[in-house]
Amino acid sequence: MQLTLVRHGEASPAINGNDDKRPLTERGHHQAQQTADYLKTLIQPDVFVVSPLLRAQETLAHIQHYFKDVPVMLCNDIKPEDDAKVAVEWLSQLPYESIVVVCHMNVVAHISALLTLEPFQPYALAEVRLYEQSVIAAGLSTEFSNFIPNI
Repeated sequence: MQLTLVRHGEASPAINGNDDKRPLTERGHHQAQQTADYLKTLIQPDVFVVSPLLRAQETLAHIQHYFKDVPVMLCNDIKPEDDAKVAVEWLSQLPYESIVVVCHMNVVAHISALLTLEPFQPYALAEVRLYEQSVIAAGLSTEFSNFIPNI
């Protein structure tokens, strides 16, 4: 089983305190495109899982360009303030062999730490890390590839 974890690209500042609708900046779009280009020949996703926040959805759109027929699931448990343990439990219930998750720093890095039982390592903007495991559960994942855009 393959799990791909992606942090969104650089986003604009919140307007009137609204964090949900922050779009990617031009730089963020370039970062997301570099990540998509990296993934296009490396993965064969069965499903995309994305946060409901705009910047994650815009990052996913770049990846989707290469995988047009892959279904998308919106997950309310992978927003910046969410508990990674809840997210891992939710992901563990999915009946897919190759899952791509696009969400936010903090939750994505905590998911990584739980899956590998390694110390918390922050994700860079639009960073992607790929994991292999027999099932999604704490301590059973091994990172086999990663990429950080150079923009």
